[in-house]
Amino acid sequence: ELIYVLAVVILSFATAMLAAADMGMSMVVAPAYIVSLKVEFLTFGQAEYIVQGMLFVLFCILMRRVRVLYFFAFVSGLFYGAVLDFWRMVIPHFNPELFAPGTLPVSVRILYFVVGFLLNSLGVSLYFKTYFYPQVYEFFVKGISGHFGVALPKFKIGFDMSCLVIAVVFSLSLFKGIVGIGVGTVVLAFLNGPLIGFFGQWMDRRLDTWSRWVKFSEKFD
Repeated sequence: ELIYVLAVVILSFATAMLAAADMGMSMVVAPAYIVSLKVEFLTFGQAEYIVQGMLFVLFCILMRRVRVLYFFAFVSGLFYGAVLDFWRMVIPHFNPELFAPGTLPVSVRILYFVVGFLLNSLGVSLYFKTYFYPQVYEFFVKGISGHFGVALPKFKIGFDMSCLVIAVVFSLSLFKGIVGIGVGTVVLAFLNGPLIGFFGQWMDRRLDTWSRWVKFSEKFD
């Protein structure tokens, strides 16, 4: 349970740091980020609520059923979005109202990208060490690939590419150019997976995990 909280806190902090670096977001969160840049009354976290909510509805339609526990994935998205907005509010460099994207010194942006990239991979790997459902993005990939018998790695690649296409369409239609996507997006696409695996193997060798709420955890099996 503690690892789940750490995963949300670390991953949201990493996302806020990558946004401040303005070198390109991951393909998965790029659509929500681009929407938040255009719609002034929406924060990044609130845009995540909308995108993940729509994806959750699509998940239920494709699965042709709705289970109460499915909603925990959306709750994870709400938790993540709220903490993401918290980091962007309390840390000046992360606050777009104080420092617009791309206005920080290049050296600072590179530092934020490298640290944010490492923390992003660590946060995702922590999700895999808990029984709670992750955000809708990962939940959608695992659930739909299993339901239709598609290999998880292949479906994940297709899902990521679909998010990238949607992000490009949003960017071109809303800004008449490319925003929120850059060299950092490419780095994340190719290196995030291997780094998540590295952190996972490192924790497997050094951590023993157990649940404080055994009966509750069994409901997620």
